[in-house]
Amino acid sequence: MRAAVVTRFGGPDVIETREVPDPEPAAGQVLVEVAIADVIFVETAIRRGAYGEFFDVRTPYVPGTNLGGQVRAVGPGVDADWIGKTVVGRGVAFGAHAELALTAADLVEVPPELDLPTAVAVYGDGFTALMLEELAPPMAGQDVLITASAGGMGLLLIQLAHQAGARVVAAARGDEKLELSRAQGADVLLDYSRPGWEKSVLEATNGRGAGIVFEGAGGELGATAFSVVTDGGWFSAHGAPSGGFAAYDPAEAERRGITVKGIMDLRADSTTTAVTGADVIARAAAGELRPVIDQVYDLDHVADAHRALENRTLRGKALISLRR
Repeated sequence: MRAAVVTRFGGPDVIETREVPDPEPAAGQVLVEVAIADVIFVETAIRRGAYGEFFDVRTPYVPGTNLGGQVRAVGPGVDADWIGKTVVGRGVAFGAHAELALTAADLVEVPPELDLPTAVAVYGDGFTALMLEELAPPMAGQDVLITASAGGMGLLLIQLAHQAGARVVAAARGDEKLELSRAQGADVLLDYSRPGWEKSVLEATNGRGAGIVFEGAGGELGATAFSVVTDGGWFSAHGAPSGGFAAYDPAEAERRGITVKGIMDLRADSTTTAVTGADVIARAAAGELRPVIDQVYDLDHVADAHRALENRTLRGKALISLRR
């Protein structure tokens, strides 16, 4: 089969399309003929060799996590009724950017009212967004700041906060991304490429600051976002596209009574959560989660998808199509 392969840690050019052996499902695994796969920013960092403390990845490897397609075969212990069904799931040890991929048996069948690209686009970011919704205080009546608001997950968080009755303050870079944020339900738009943008957050909240912050930008932007959380507020440092998760002073957070959640609070393998993949797909089918798909790349251009993510040129999601 054909697959995108990260041949060594480095820049996007280390990704090559190669012929590799077809995988065989082991016990508890499912073999999926992949039609569409997701691609998210953290995959670009893993490709560079970062986050080794979270992901045990060695080169060469096939990247890609979330995928959708038709079940071709199942391993021992998996119900054969899955064969032939159109599903979404997560690749085993990545592996989604290939014509065939192994997943665990916790698949979700795609309902007829949801097209497959939409299901794949919402599956990963939607799971994280619903975990954040679960962790955060009630959003009704709150000023909610969302940074990296025009990314795949930022747009979903805008939708959830808007539906919950929050006043949504969206922060992104440039007018185009901010207008996209407005279209999803943002009430206040702030360009954080402009100096002093944090003062605009205070102005927009009558000097109070934001009661809830979904911080997806990381780095210095994230640290600035922490500075405008109101005392007694809630802050999630879940994004790192600026080079690292938002830095903050734990002593200051304790003194000001700010609850802080980090990336380990958003890993299903290290956190007790009631959210399931079926919940994500059900809420997408109900129209409560509406992913914005910006670009679809073919298997020979996975490196271009990584470049678009790193260069911040995407407005929403990028997908990889395995369809010929």
